[in-house]
Amino acid sequence: MSASKISFEFFPPQTPEGMAKLVATHQQLAALQPEFFSVTFGAGGSTQERTLQAVTHIQAQGSQVAPHLSCVGATRENIRSLLKTYQAQNVRRIVALRGDLPSGMGSIGEFQYANELVQFIRAETGNHFHIEVAAYPEVHPQAKSARDDLLNFKRKIDAGANAAITQYFYNADSYFYFVEHCQKLGITAPIVPGIMPIMKFSQLARFSEMCGAEIPRWMRKTLEGYGDDSEAVQAFGLDVVVALCEKLLAGGAPGLHFYTLNQAAPSMAILQRLA
Repeated sequence: MSASKISFEFFPPQTPEGMAKLVATHQQLAALQPEFFSVTFGAGGSTQERTLQAVTHIQAQGSQVAPHLSCVGATRENIRSLLKTYQAQNVRRIVALRGDLPSGMGSIGEFQYANELVQFIRAETGNHFHIEVAAYPEVHPQAKSARDDLLNFKRKIDAGANAAITQYFYNADSYFYFVEHCQKLGITAPIVPGIMPIMKFSQLARFSEMCGAEIPRWMRKTLEGYGDDSEAVQAFGLDVVVALCEKLLAGGAPGLHFYTLNQAAPSMAILQRLA
């Protein structure tokens, strides 16, 4: 597959050891010449400084980087200041999200929804940034209905987003169904599937519970059957995810965005099989 059509997501490390690991992971994945690396933003803006540090490092190594910006806990002034910082560093991409409200946090901030954040970024910076937003082929867990979720996604595109990255999923049909319905609404922006490599079943089950991603029953039962046999889990996971990626690319997906969890090997193993 074309190297320009892949991208990778990192989270900002909390420790110097974590940062050293991220540096090594970035170096390995950068050799695959991805289109960009994205760096997440902690709940309520809690990792703002660490996100900036990771973004600065990745860009200094010559890679395109897309920091996440989140509505949660954000003020216009705070977002304006971050945008100026990123513009000064010549960062050209942003991932604009509503974000998850941390427990105990009463109000989301001055931006209620991601479309408002996208609109603000456009108003402040014109076309400086290529803006990615989130899409949910299996419907956002807080959406009233699939239709509501689709219309909310359209608002983000209409506000000025260039493209979307989806929540991860393991049922390719949910992605194709979502894209088809977006096209019926006149949405032509690229919708890139988010890919989650499978390393540990307990971790995957926890993530999926939190974000509303479905683990199909046949997969869940197979993974549960392997128990603590991590080699078997990873071998099965690799087969499943490679088959998913093949189906997505054959069906016209514009690329693949890997949720790396700051590890290089799982994504590299998938891409090696796809080559």
